[in-house]
Amino acid sequence: MTSIFKRLSRSASRGFASGSVIALTCAIVPGAQAKPPLGPLVQVAAGDPFSGCTADQLNAQQSAFGSVLYPATLIEPWVAADPTDTSRLLVGYQQDRWDDGGSRGLAGVVSTDAAGSWTSSIPTGVTKCTGGAFRRASDPWVDFAQDGTAFFLSLVLDPMKPTTPFGARNSALLVSRSVDHGATWQAPVTLIRTNSPHALNDKDSLTADPTANGYVYAVWDQLSVFPPSQAGDQLLAGNDGVEIARQLRNGSAGGAPSFKFNFTGPSFLSRSTDNGVTWSTAAPIYQPGTNAQTIDNIVRVLPNGTLRDFFTAINVTSFGLSIGYISSSDKGASWSAPTFVNDIHVRAAGVVTPDTGQPIRDASILYSVAVNPVSGAIYLAWQDNRFSTATCTTPGAGSIAIGGIVFSESEDGGTTWSTPVMINQTPVNAANPCRQQAFIPAVVASGDGSTVVVTYYDFRNDTNTPAGFEATDYFAVFCPASSNCKSAADWGNEERLTTASFNILNAPVARGHFLGDYMGLTASGSTIVYPVFGVATGPNVTAEFTRQISGLP
Repeated sequence: MTSIFKRLSRSASRGFASGSVIALTCAIVPGAQAKPPLGPLVQVAAGDPFSGCTADQLNAQQSAFGSVLYPATLIEPWVAADPTDTSRLLVGYQQDRWDDGGSRGLAGVVSTDAAGSWTSSIPTGVTKCTGGAFRRASDPWVDFAQDGTAFFLSLVLDPMKPTTPFGARNSALLVSRSVDHGATWQAPVTLIRTNSPHALNDKDSLTADPTANGYVYAVWDQLSVFPPSQAGDQLLAGNDGVEIARQLRNGSAGGAPSFKFNFTGPSFLSRSTDNGVTWSTAAPIYQPGTNAQTIDNIVRVLPNGTLRDFFTAINVTSFGLSIGYISSSDKGASWSAPTFVNDIHVRAAGVVTPDTGQPIRDASILYSVAVNPVSGAIYLAWQDNRFSTATCTTPGAGSIAIGGIVFSESEDGGTTWSTPVMINQTPVNAANPCRQQAFIPAVVASGDGSTVVVTYYDFRNDTNTPAGFEATDYFAVFCPASSNCKSAADWGNEERLTTASFNILNAPVARGHFLGDYMGLTASGSTIVYPVFGVATGPNVTAEFTRQISGLP
């Protein structure tokens, strides 16, 4: 496709005028292009491969820590497509989630027939249930190098009694490597191991450089509290870094922390220059300062090879929650000072179930980011309540602002950004405005750069019939990259990806009904993308599903 972008360069980001707030759901003018074809709904993974495991002393964990295990739960999928074979996909996810952080282990599956069928592919040597040294794992991330080498990044930890600030002493990042495209895995390499009750490695991601085979980047935040003598005076949220970040944010926003200790959370990096055989010593690449942290570090590579490490910055700017980045022009050897743009901040919108008001574990301090592989445009999508004009009121949660999915893009490498617009197509619901909430976005550009795709959950089909069934579905919405994606009117052709609504109340409770802090979405070849998303299939039972979206214009 020629002339991917036909519009003029964007002007610098600007603040919102006082009259710029719009109704929660914008009227979308359908595009001239037909909806992209959907393949059948396919179950990626379900069940419990760890049901016979005894090595992690499940009963002892339950007794010592008061933890609740949810067997046969598959949580937080991530997906990657093999650039050497567009029919090959790799998915990683949490298996058997604990309520207070982590799972019994991370599992994976591989498809060699364009998501038609899936085969188990579980990295060994990670948690006790896979022959490793740790009791729990979280935050799976997978990717392929340009030559088809596969990587599986695992956050691992050992829980401690909740008298420690994080409920964990041991935490580490492990990378497993596969030279047969994810069919089997080599022994994992340890990127960092922190044996302290006052520090926790968290919210990791891994990126194989699409412009230079051999370079691989793993990034995460390391949250720590000090002085240690005071750190245990106030209990934090178990072993769960996202919930700890929310708690610290709420306790310190707008001034001095309410805790008797201080905290910080720098961005860490370890990189490989030999396709994952060896890795550099993990080191901080951005220090946000005292009583501030980063979370959700994700490296994206521009077509010219420049790196951007994106993150949510907490208590760094006057907005409290901002999406920023640091840059590297030498493949991660050195990094710039951070860049923040005024409009690119988060007005956090917690999500609750629309009838009873039970909390949903959503992505309200996180985001999703993608790069157009042809034009180099950068796309951001996140939860935000800045466009809310209605209020969600429930018996369980009182009144909250309604959050939607907002989008912004940059055509100049991240220097300037379009004014955020709300793009979810969730209809207005006067009878119950809580059904207008949308959450957990993912964004990707098609391989030929022609289309931007965003996915999300919402409650539009909920009728509370029968009582206690709070219907939830997963959707995708599209924008041709040749049009003006900074306008809400250019987003349309929405597709429902679930074929039947599921009951969000069946999702296990881990600081809210939990399907994952993120969902998988990847491009394969030129005009196909694959979303991978969680569905609650029964009380405290979940599975992962996908369906091919093809023929993107």
